Amino acid sequence: MFSKTCEYAIRAMIYIAQKTKDGSKVGFKEIASGIDSPEHFIAKILQDLSKKKLLQSSKGPHGGFYLDAESNKLCLADIVRAIDGDQLFIGCGLGLKYCSEKNPCPIHNEFKYIRDATQKMLQTATISDFNALLDKGVIHLRKT
Repeated sequence: MFSKTCEYAIRAMIYIAQKTKDGSKVGFKEIASGIDSPEHFIAKILQDLSKKKLLQSSKGPHGGFYLDAESNKLCLADIVRAIDGDQLFIGCGLGLKYCSEKNPCPIHNEFKYIRDATQKMLQTATISDFNALLDKGVIHLRKT
């Protein structure tokens, strides 16, 4: 459903939110380890998310990545759009360019329902929602 880059971006944002809720910052090596991502890959993703202003970073001996109050309010759809674009929300389930309401592909109507439900879920799920669930131990980013 998501590209591998997008999967890592979502996991990283949730991890960073969890680790920096006390005002601290976290380095890319710890993030990579915490979400089971290759270091070089997550470093590029974090740089991209920072450039797009989805997360914040600071340099120096006490630097690292963190989320401010606004970034904690981001929904997962914001991250998906920043990394993978809108294709998940508007694209054809078979990847056909001509698929539309007037010219549907074989799975158009069924896929449209799934696509719309997925978009709704991603639009309503915020980073802070997951942070609260992680605090309660209801969800996990790694096998426990």
